[in-house]
Amino acid sequence: MAAAAAISAPHRPPHPHLHPRPSPSPASALPMRSILLRRHRRVRPLTTACAVRQDAAVWTPAPVSAVGAASADGSVFHVAVDLSDAAALADSYVAPGQYLQVRVPSADGELKPAFMAVASPPGAGPRFEFLVKSVPGTTAERLCGLRDGDVVELGAVMGKGFPVERITPPDAAQTVLIFAAGTGISTIRSLLEFGFAANQRADVRLYYGARNLQTMAYQDRFKNWESTGLQIIPVLSQPEDSWKGEQGYVQHAFSRAKNIVNPSSTGAVLCGHKQMHEEITAALVSDGVSQDKILTNF
Repeated sequence: MAAAAAISAPHRPPHPHLHPRPSPSPASALPMRSILLRRHRRVRPLTTACAVRQDAAVWTPAPVSAVGAASADGSVFHVAVDLSDAAALADSYVAPGQYLQVRVPSADGELKPAFMAVASPPGAGPRFEFLVKSVPGTTAERLCGLRDGDVVELGAVMGKGFPVERITPPDAAQTVLIFAAGTGISTIRSLLEFGFAANQRADVRLYYGARNLQTMAYQDRFKNWESTGLQIIPVLSQPEDSWKGEQGYVQHAFSRAKNIVNPSSTGAVLCGHKQMHEEITAALVSDGVSQDKILTNF
């Protein structure tokens, strides 16, 4: 995710200082130890019960409504989950770029939950759509192998999404440069289809990186995206010999083109791997683009 965040451990206050107590007499030592053990036994079941209730409150079961290949080579899948019976979870998704955890119950043993960015835009109905790359031995692989009606469990929606208000109104950023690599395009899809007044801006470009056209998802949506005023620039790192477009990585394609007319009226949206983020951010800032207008979803 393309979509993830670091979660800090909760702060634990220091243990209060213990005041020295007089040593118990031999006759009283055994009863005191017995009392402490009984107290300890009473606390443990309560702690365990709270953990179970908390876990049950966090995970929401929901049926899969669609699974299908999202790329020509079958390495990336489109997965949709029906939230008709989970309206509160659906309504909590309010900003493009938000994400959640997904796990797949299985008799073969539970795998580590996967963080997934929601690909469908907020307000698109009682369902979440995801773009999932199948990776052997992971929850992602299990998701890609599900069928309609199979049940997954969804965690709470997390993150604040892209802070689009920093490039709003359109005059604040007449140029918007969007960068996505691999399945990071899922988060960008949610932004494009939710809308950010692209047709009221002078220059909106999407640099979309993939290995080749066979691994590039959402090609069937390009025409609709372009109708909103977006220019799509596919960038392939391992293209076929017949490819005449941009080659390499999105940051390199941008470096060759740049063409930033007014840095003070330029914004950017990034979703991809760490190196891409760092190199593009450095290039934009060196050209005079405000760091505040370079948007990420974490």
